[in-house]
Amino acid sequence: MINISLQEVLSSESREERYEHKTRVHIQQMIAAKMLDKYVREEPMIRGPKFLTRLRSHVVFEHTPVKIFCTVDGFPTPVVKWYRDDVILDLSSAHCLVQSKGGIHTLEIPRCSTDDTAQYTAVAFNIHGQASSQASIIVKRFKQEEESCSYAWLPFEAAMLPQIHYTKINITFLEKFGPVFESEGGSATLTASMTLSPNLANLQPEAQWYRDDTRLFDSKWVKIETGRGVTTLTLPNLYKDDEGLYTLRMVTKGGTAEHSAFVSVADGPPPVPLAPGAPMDIKIHDANRDYVIVSWKPPNTTTEGPILGYFVDKCEVGTENWTQCNDHPIKICKYPVAGLFEGHSYYFRVRAVNSKGISKPSRMSEPIAALDPTEFERLHTKKLGGKLSVVSYHDEVEAEGKPPGAPSGVHSSETDRTYVVLSWKAPAYSSKAPMWYYIEKTMVGSGAWQRVNTQVPIQSPRYGVFDLTEGKEYQFRVLSANIHGVSEPSEPTSVIETPEIKGVPSAPGQVVATRETDTSVLIQWAPPKEPNKLIGYYIDQCVKGSGDWISANHKPHKSTKFVVSGLKTGETYMFRVQAINEIGLSEESQESAPLTVKAALTTPSSPYDVALLSCDGHSMVLNWKKPLVSGGAPIKEYYVDKRRSGTTLWREINIPPLTERLYKVEGLTEGAVYQFQVYAANLAGLGPASKHSADFTCEAWNMPEPGPAYDLTCCEVRDSSMVVEWKKPVYTGSGEITGYHVEYAKTGSSDWTTANEKAVSQRFCKVTGLEAGSSYVLRVRAVNAAGLGMASMPSDPVTAKAVEGSQEVSCGVDEKTGDIVLTFESCQLNEGSKFVWKKDYKEITDFSKGVEIKTEGSHSKLIFKNAEKEDFGTYSVSVTNTHGVSSSYTITSEELAKMLALSYDIRHPIIPLKSELAYKILERGRMRFWLQAEEISPKVTYKFFANNRELSGADPNKMGHDVATGIIEFIMDHFTEENEGTFTCQITDGGGKGQSSLVLIGDAFKAALAEAEYQRREYIRVKEGPHFSEFLSLQVGDDCSVTLVCKVANLKKESVFHWFKEDTEIIPDVKPDLGSGVCKLPIKLFSLKTAGIYKATISDDRGKDMSQIDISGKVFEDAINKISQLAGASAAELVINCTATGIQLQCHMKYYTSEMNIVWYRGETKLTPGDKHVIGGTPSMATMELIEPTEKDKGLYSIVITDPENSHKRSLDLVGDVYEKAFAEFQKLKAAAYAEKNRGKVVGGLPDVVTIMEKKTLSLTCTVCGDPKPHVSWLKNGTDVEPDDQYSVSLDQGKFASLTIKGVSMEDSGRYTMIVQNKYGGESVDIVVSVYRHGEKIPEAKPTLTPKTIIPPKLPIEMPQPKSPPPTSPTPSSPTPTPKAGRGVKSPTPSRRK
Repeated sequence: MINISLQEVLSSESREERYEHKTRVHIQQMIAAKMLDKYVREEPMIRGPKFLTRLRSHVVFEHTPVKIFCTVDGFPTPVVKWYRDDVILDLSSAHCLVQSKGGIHTLEIPRCSTDDTAQYTAVAFNIHGQASSQASIIVKRFKQEEESCSYAWLPFEAAMLPQIHYTKINITFLEKFGPVFESEGGSATLTASMTLSPNLANLQPEAQWYRDDTRLFDSKWVKIETGRGVTTLTLPNLYKDDEGLYTLRMVTKGGTAEHSAFVSVADGPPPVPLAPGAPMDIKIHDANRDYVIVSWKPPNTTTEGPILGYFVDKCEVGTENWTQCNDHPIKICKYPVAGLFEGHSYYFRVRAVNSKGISKPSRMSEPIAALDPTEFERLHTKKLGGKLSVVSYHDEVEAEGKPPGAPSGVHSSETDRTYVVLSWKAPAYSSKAPMWYYIEKTMVGSGAWQRVNTQVPIQSPRYGVFDLTEGKEYQFRVLSANIHGVSEPSEPTSVIETPEIKGVPSAPGQVVATRETDTSVLIQWAPPKEPNKLIGYYIDQCVKGSGDWISANHKPHKSTKFVVSGLKTGETYMFRVQAINEIGLSEESQESAPLTVKAALTTPSSPYDVALLSCDGHSMVLNWKKPLVSGGAPIKEYYVDKRRSGTTLWREINIPPLTERLYKVEGLTEGAVYQFQVYAANLAGLGPASKHSADFTCEAWNMPEPGPAYDLTCCEVRDSSMVVEWKKPVYTGSGEITGYHVEYAKTGSSDWTTANEKAVSQRFCKVTGLEAGSSYVLRVRAVNAAGLGMASMPSDPVTAKAVEGSQEVSCGVDEKTGDIVLTFESCQLNEGSKFVWKKDYKEITDFSKGVEIKTEGSHSKLIFKNAEKEDFGTYSVSVTNTHGVSSSYTITSEELAKMLALSYDIRHPIIPLKSELAYKILERGRMRFWLQAEEISPKVTYKFFANNRELSGADPNKMGHDVATGIIEFIMDHFTEENEGTFTCQITDGGGKGQSSLVLIGDAFKAALAEAEYQRREYIRVKEGPHFSEFLSLQVGDDCSVTLVCKVANLKKESVFHWFKEDTEIIPDVKPDLGSGVCKLPIKLFSLKTAGIYKATISDDRGKDMSQIDISGKVFEDAINKISQLAGASAAELVINCTATGIQLQCHMKYYTSEMNIVWYRGETKLTPGDKHVIGGTPSMATMELIEPTEKDKGLYSIVITDPENSHKRSLDLVGDVYEKAFAEFQKLKAAAYAEKNRGKVVGGLPDVVTIMEKKTLSLTCTVCGDPKPHVSWLKNGTDVEPDDQYSVSLDQGKFASLTIKGVSMEDSGRYTMIVQNKYGGESVDIVVSVYRHGEKIPEAKPTLTPKTIIPPKLPIEMPQPKSPPPTSPTPSSPTPTPKAGRGVKSPTPSRRK
């Protein structure tokens, strides 16, 4: 153990200073040595500043030196600034010397004076925070007794300053910052400029910036600059964390001046549409060696879907690698991040998740180090006596090897749903052997203790236990351990219950909105009944009737009051509130009542400049100027008080209140001196009293000159001129007032200049020749025959500077109406602003002569509907509730005459036409006559004439016009032959006239009449009975099917539909679908044979309609072309099919008919139908057959199918083996056909079943044929029948064969077979014979055997050789079968022989 021993504590000042120096040096050496022994490096140990040695106060004599010092620790190395009485110390002179070395910071004053008596502060700061230490220096007069100083024996830690009386500095803000509305990622700058009175160089105020009452300092996120009467705060990279109420406080010793404004930071563009906004306000709690707890606040979801959870990311300081800490979104706004590396520093951020995607990340947290928070708590101090002590670590004292003692005081410092942060007191420990801890937990009632697994040894007496179950009760205990063993467990904690999720807060209560300013509203609401760990509130706003809710704040607001800024003046809004906790957002509150944004009402300011206008010895006439601030409502009343000069008691003299600013005070004492004061009142109440008037003596005025004019007002202020108006003096003197003189002077000067050398008779005057930017006051003197009267009360100061953006009145004639119009656009317009028009500066109130004022937004017009020659003069306009917006225009008599002439021309024009009179035939055969003018007014009149006879617009005719389009029309209900002739329209619109005519005679009239009659018939047909809404059309389907289609409408149950072809009714397989109105007739095997005129009729008791189509010509050709297109596209490759007559080439396709454009080729030679080539087909294929092919017929055969757009070709090379195989097959089929033709056959005559009575004679006879003549034999039950007396067999002429059985008996019943056969084959026929006895019922015999069996020829088949060459066109014995043509349908395959 390191010890410092001193024999005694010296009382002298020099000995004490030496001791303090040694102690300081020892402590610094000890700290430096321990720094080297730390188990983590210095660099990652991120921490804020900490004063290891604090400043000490000193009392010194003047002209002597003094030095104060402190020792500061922190990483990064803190910067220290010195302050004197809270003002930063001026180091530009050598009066104060500052030094910094190795963490030791000193302030030295080499030669003190009494002015150096002050409180000195050292402020240390780095990016993680700041700390400060204070000390006082008292400088005493030289050789003054120490006891005489009242501060000599105060403790050094106390602020040892005498009471100071500070100079009052008045701060006036010249420019203030207003509300700011920005989005994340942007920037914002708040600037305020001010004046100081008095402006003392050594007493400059301190600018302090706050956000929601939290002091702001220069940092990465905030930049503050102050100097030369301007202070600026810049937010270079906005996040929602920056939202809040920003307040600037200018602090002086005599007080503060402050100004506040709200900064709104909305969500930036999301990574994906409708993704949530970023979380905010990331906080780090309970940082330890291997874990931290991160918390945040949820974003508002006014326009996005609900939050599903959050992802927490971390990044080690010095890298840019962000890693996600949780695999699945967590729903609570708090998350323990474990698995950190001891001694490393980290940043954290959070992202929100909803069904649309993931938000942008929040602003990253301040860096936090994973360190043992109690590392420096192991320092302990040992007193040596007197003021001496030694600092050392507990583990510096070596002791015998034994386990440590048990910890004590185990308790929970933080409890959440799934974790508990435990804290305990370490046992007394004096060994250098490392000590660590074990934590055990038990669920209440289980009786079993379970050790908590940790990733790193617990060396700090504070640790978080995670993965607990919500809503369960636990107890914990701690054991300490070292290499020598484990201690006994500590006393268990009290029962700790982990809270369960109670859900989001309940909805806030009633929301009340009240007026604040003309762009803001104060919102107040009742807190939720179930706060559930409430974090704050989100406020939404909505323009009434729009339904579009938007966020008023984007960062949770803690109070139940909020000022919503940036609203539109005069707009009506509704508001609602949601409460927030770490789980999410509550339901919305009920909507507030609609509130229109207006400034809140306040009482008016005081009137001023009370003036005396007349006095008759017992009464006075007073006038005053109205308050500069009306309080948001019109001033309704004035109250006047009086008092005798020199007294203090005021008496009210007007009951009831006054409404005008001119009042005659009665009942005064002649010769007495009076003072007066005036109050103004509005709906909000009574304002303050005016400054009392000057002393007014009640003496009668009898001077011959006029009294003062009053109510001077200035308007039309420009850079070098202005117009002043006034009211006539109350006291006119001895004669009538003949004119006025206007005088002006610069503000603060008594050098008055007369603006008009010649008196003006009117009560207004334009003052010119002013200096731009200078401030002036004006006054007026009235003139009568006696001379120049009293000067009026000076006007308020007016600066000769035009209102920015101001415009002048313009004058012209409206090109449409001919009205003379004065137009003015105001560059300013506020709530309650009104345009006041005047003629010769007298307000225009008489509108009986056609004068009209129209105002829309910032535009106002003075319109002369019926201007007269006397209307010349000066016309002015002023806009109330603005900064003096006004202008005027002077109309001379000459200019007025020109405008009147132009107005007449405009009002009496020839009406121009866009379109001359034309006609259009409408349904029901009505005739519409119409024309279009360039423009017409609502007062337009017109007439239509036919052959000079005016047409009536009464029913059934119709007449009308459209002002928007300028169209005028006349609809004639019934157009007949009598209407041939000329039609005319005459128009009158104001003073303008127009005319247009249309001639309908001859062929033009006949065509119009025919079209009208047709439309009349069509209307009757369509509107009054069943009819075709779509007429017959021919449709070709993708499968080449051809269908007639039509659509009928206006049907009822009794309606009947029929199909016809050439007036012959067709009965379709499927009845027409009258329910849907769509009727279809398929045309089977479409070809030229199916062409013709088809009709469809629909009829019932209301009438009949017909549709007809002629399927021929182009209609037929279009259908064939469509079929060719579809069939050609579907054509398969050519295949061979041999027949008895030749080799047939087949091309399968969707449909074939001979009308299709199909050509066969051999090589390049086109084949034509003939004896050698038979061309045809079936509905499913096209064929070409080579009759009796020879070697010469070999070659490349092709088929080409052509439609109007494309051609389709298929080919087959009939050579080599292909030909040989086909030819062999042909020969085989030819021989088989020859044999089939010449074999023995039974032509007819034999029955299948014979029934005969016993003893009768049975004769079975038939005709046979064959070449050569066939042989005939008979069998009975499979046995040859031998001729005898009973059985007789005969064959006459080689073709009549018979079997006769005489006297049949029962034994003759059975199956008889007749066999007819020659060398080409034959056939057998079975006959069933049934014999019955006389008297028996004739049996019903049924054939059970095959009636005919073919007998094949003998092979090989011998065909006779022809004696002469065979004919070129042999007749085929078995033609290719074709489908039987239906009725009225042409076969698609032509016959092979004519």
